[in-house]
Amino acid sequence: MGFVLGTIALLLSLVFILVYVAHVSQRRDVDLVDWKPTRSPEVEAQNEVDDVAQMIEAANERRRRLGKPERTLEQVELSVMEAQRERARMRAEASERDADIDDMLALKNERRARKGLPPITREQYEADLNL
Repeated sequence: MGFVLGTIALLLSLVFILVYVAHVSQRRDVDLVDWKPTRSPEVEAQNEVDDVAQMIEAANERRRRLGKPERTLEQVELSVMEAQRERARMRAEASERDADIDDMLALKNERRARKGLPPITREQYEADLNL
């Protein structure tokens, strides 16, 4: 038992010393590990642009084989925005539907309480509604 406690105390003191030295050091963290980014932000941005162009070209190649018209970057962006709007609309509808179910369940449980019956859960209520 003493050996285990001694080992744990040694490890904790080592971690404390390292944290303390890093805290009092005037050097930046990046300088301590001698880290330099492999690519500049400009190169990363250009790589992203190139990746998008390659993906659109690959999709257009497939569309050509299927006899469909090619799509531009603007058309792809518009379709993505439309899909995002549709998802937002569906989330809003689902939220509204959930609120309606909560309201109806509360009313049902009030009626059940007046009759001396125990309340039902949302899962039971949804099963009754075949949702």
